[in-house]
Amino acid sequence: MGGGSFRLVDRASREREEEALAPAATRSAATRGRAVPEAEDPLRTAFERDRDRILHAKAFRRLKHKTQVFLNPDGDHFVTRLTHTLQVTQVARSLARALGLNEALAEAIALGHDLGHSPFGHIGEDALEPYVPGGWHHAAQGVRIVEVLEHLNLTWEVRDGIRAHSWKITPPPTTREAECVRYADRIGYLSHDALDAVRAGVLQVGDLPARARAVFGDPGSRMVGAMIDAVVAGSLADGGVVVMAPEPLEAMHELRAFMFERVYASETAAGQKQLAIDVTRRLVDHHLAHPELIPATYRDTSADPVTQVVDYVSGMTDRYALSTHDRLFDADATSAMRPLLR
Repeated sequence: MGGGSFRLVDRASREREEEALAPAATRSAATRGRAVPEAEDPLRTAFERDRDRILHAKAFRRLKHKTQVFLNPDGDHFVTRLTHTLQVTQVARSLARALGLNEALAEAIALGHDLGHSPFGHIGEDALEPYVPGGWHHAAQGVRIVEVLEHLNLTWEVRDGIRAHSWKITPPPTTREAECVRYADRIGYLSHDALDAVRAGVLQVGDLPARARAVFGDPGSRMVGAMIDAVVAGSLADGGVVVMAPEPLEAMHELRAFMFERVYASETAAGQKQLAIDVTRRLVDHHLAHPELIPATYRDTSADPVTQVVDYVSGMTDRYALSTHDRLFDADATSAMRPLLR
């Protein structure tokens, strides 16, 4: 009964992308493949399958208790690493859809782009740097998570997008979909971090650069929409890569410089930087001395001892890092940290 109400749309149907996608788009059927070959899924494309694996990963679940800007916030409406990731995913999908790119690939990269973040945001990154030759970066750790620690066996294109989602990483990503994620990440954090700064009393909306407000509007949906429109317009005009139109790009650079000066390096956001670094490094040093404390379920025994410890500590959420520190050391050492990490 009702057999004519549905139509099977399987993987083969969705891989007919020649007419549906732009010439610059990455075709699902043309993926460079996985490190370990697998039989194709009957219903999902390779990139849809990657998206689903990331959503079910332990590292993805931990993002809900990891810092975006304001550490361990008490307020319910502050952006966390998880809500930032979901916002980036929405923006990346919007860009990919508007430009005729592979939306599923953009979605998978966006969902996975921050899997490797440490506790305490970029402060944690600074804390871990001395333990890793050449420095520690969350993008490289994200690739390590999906390749080694959780064995997700993602496609090459998704791993490449995670590797190079940060603008400071070279070489840049190979696909146009990953370029969408680069812009989506910046759009997401500039707009919503500004809102959080206003919520925290660090800024007032009127403090934001006049040109950025004139071009993009106030932080929130209006700013996000204007930035998406600017990337679509710039990319269509350029015709080769995903890029924001020149005038809005200058306004974005001005807004970003302002945010670094007034928010990311502010006393409220960074005043406890040294304490967060001390907590992180104490945890690393303690587990280097007591590697038996690292859970066997999340440990690469083939790696050197430092890598095993950094894997474990970098995977901690803010609250787990603080509670572990309290348990191992004097709780008074972090008691002053808690009410200020907001």
